[in-house]
Amino acid sequence: MSKENLLKNLRLATRGNFFIIDIKNSLENDTNIIEKLAKELELDGLIKLKECTQLEDSLFLSGILKYASK
Repeated sequence: MSKENLLKNLRLATRGNFFIIDIKNSLENDTNIIEKLAKELELDGLIKLKECTQLEDSLFLSGILKYASK
């Protein structure tokens, strides 16, 4: 998964400018990559993460999508 694909998935999961998404993962390493990409999007100013929780077989992300950028 790339940063652009993650941002696209977050945009599809929005209600207003809030997003809640549960991303299923097949490998433990996938969770770390997705968490890193989400933090990069936050540093880029595209999203604001409220919660990033690793569940048993997925990653739960919630936060705010910032529309003012890109």
